Amino acid sequence: MRQLWSEKYRPKHLDDYVFKDAKQKKQIEKWMESGALPHMLLSGAPGTGKSTLIKVLLNELGVDPFDILDVNASKDNGVDYIRETITRFSETMGAGDMKYIFLDEADGLSPQAQNVLRGTLERYAISVRFLLTCNYPHKIIDAIKSRCETGRMHIEKLDTGEFYMRLVNVLDKENVDIDADALEIIVQKSYPDLRRGISMIQANSFDGKLVSPDLDTEVVSDYRTDMISLFRAGKYKEARQLICQKVGREEYEEIYRFMYQNLDVWGEDDERQNKAILAIRDGLVKHTLCGDQEINLSATFATLEMISKGMD
Repeated sequence: MRQLWSEKYRPKHLDDYVFKDAKQKKQIEKWMESGALPHMLLSGAPGTGKSTLIKVLLNELGVDPFDILDVNASKDNGVDYIRETITRFSETMGAGDMKYIFLDEADGLSPQAQNVLRGTLERYAISVRFLLTCNYPHKIIDAIKSRCETGRMHIEKLDTGEFYMRLVNVLDKENVDIDADALEIIVQKSYPDLRRGISMIQANSFDGKLVSPDLDTEVVSDYRTDMISLFRAGKYKEARQLICQKVGREEYEEIYRFMYQNLDVWGEDDERQNKAILAIRDGLVKHTLCGDQEINLSATFATLEMISKGMD
């Protein structure tokens, strides 16, 4: 089964991570030598490597997975979650000397949740360290910023030349012939989000060639690019889960249209694409009749999966 390129080429070790700031690199190397990280708050634009850096550091420190709580703070962002899950994890005994709570997209936490989190940062600082990432640091309350002062860093975006070469390197490793015009369009649409750029080149690579994205979908939400990449990688269950998490009910009909515009996902031959069109049509017809539209959309994708696998 094919991997998602954004995960396949994610740095795993500190030597693989490209720092834009030499001072930040030296500081992090000192923390690694000490064997523990402080409370950290990494800010920066989406796709600049904040979450990747956190995962690299935990990997380099050899932290037992049992001692890591990974939280999607844009989703699990309420007071109850902080009190029930994060505080409970902080209170339990770890496998090692230090436990880490990774709060990705911490700017998604409600102000009330941040106030509760502030107390948890103080209370368990001896044995638990909090590692936060955010796109918008102004949404983080000052009390948390001050408690993360030692580990506050802004991750700068790559310049366009470096961004371009990262995509070229991935395409070279995947033996994909590069169309300069297609790559230029993808860079324009995705910069400075490298993760999105890598997802887009995977979503637009066919038979070893890079092609231009569909001009009709020039402005496409990140989740749709990720969705197409997941389908192309054969990860149908993950794609359906992503859709259910990200798509609002008012967007369902747009998803049917988006799938129709990407028929090649379900097969390169005319027969499979024709069957896919019929499946999408049937899904749209039932969309207004089914009591649970999410189940109907998932059923449509299940049918498309079978078509792509020749199981219909």
